[in-house]
Amino acid sequence: MAEIQLAPKGLEDVYVEKTELSHVDGTNGILVYCGYHIDEVARCSFEEICHLFLHGELPNKAQLLDMDRALKAERAVPAPVLDFVVHAPTDEHPMALLRTGVSMLSGYLPDVDSLEPSTLRKHAIALVAKTATIAAAICRTRSGGKLVEPDMSLGHAANFLKMSRGEKPEDVVARTLDTALVLHADHGFNASTFTARCVISSLSDMVSAMTAAIGSLKGPLHGGANTAVMAMLQEIGSVANVEPWLEKALGEKHKVMGFGHRVYKTIDPRAKHLKRMSKEWGERAGNVKWFEMSEKLESLMMAKKKLNPNVDFYSASTYYAMGIEPEMFTVIFAIARTIGWAAHIIEQLKDNRIMRPEALYVGPMGKTFIPIEKR
Repeated sequence: MAEIQLAPKGLEDVYVEKTELSHVDGTNGILVYCGYHIDEVARCSFEEICHLFLHGELPNKAQLLDMDRALKAERAVPAPVLDFVVHAPTDEHPMALLRTGVSMLSGYLPDVDSLEPSTLRKHAIALVAKTATIAAAICRTRSGGKLVEPDMSLGHAANFLKMSRGEKPEDVVARTLDTALVLHADHGFNASTFTARCVISSLSDMVSAMTAAIGSLKGPLHGGANTAVMAMLQEIGSVANVEPWLEKALGEKHKVMGFGHRVYKTIDPRAKHLKRMSKEWGERAGNVKWFEMSEKLESLMMAKKKLNPNVDFYSASTYYAMGIEPEMFTVIFAIARTIGWAAHIIEQLKDNRIMRPEALYVGPMGKTFIPIEKR
């Protein structure tokens, strides 16, 4: 029998499907959304990116207005879902709350089992809007505030901030979050996106696929990494302690969060935008310590390990300077990535075949069965 060759661990460098949604060039540090370089679309609103992923092109003014109206029309979340968030255990992980809250939407979406493209696009818009509302409710509840109704005068990012904080954000705050959502909208076949495509490949439904994706994003090696970065910076505590802390961490072979990437061999193209925003927000908040610590850590990691920061690294200090609590960082990641997941779900169904890889059994064979009376 010929020897079976296993795929690399973690399916590294294995191409499993074609996509028209995003291209990640790890060698040259390039990210493309539906043909557009990330540096170009970083100037877009999140609503524009939603249209791009659902229709393949950036919208004109009329199409953008339609997308904005469609998202606003779907912001309301059924009372039982919000009641669950309000009465959930206070020590429950925010991503676990989001996962359960989104799964509860299954009973409230019309034609939830329909896999028709037009229905799937409607489900996508509903889930993008409602996921943000649930996320805002989680954030608001954990800060001890009362839930805030959606503000139909505000865009997607600004409305989330108002619902989570209780007051209308300044334009610069909303714009910063808007850009962060754009940067996190999609990124090839990462773990959560591949999870969503696996689930929908069985002809399940979009809510099930989204719920599974949120579960995957929750992990500290995926979406949870930005929260871990902030915890690391808080542990370091000061610019002066960066180098001795790093020397100790490397000496003990501890993982330094926010550095390196499975795909990128150069700097993550999203990281440079977040680095700029981290600096701007540190200056705006009158506390540049977190940015300066991050910048020094970046320099030392390049000198010692030849590792570049990834998207999680500077998003941590950016969100923290904006007043967002670290435990909510991954939830914001999910708000952004919902549109990417939805687009991949729709794309998977265009030419679907259920995901069914083989497993190489390496366990024992030929054991003698003994009846339970004699064991």
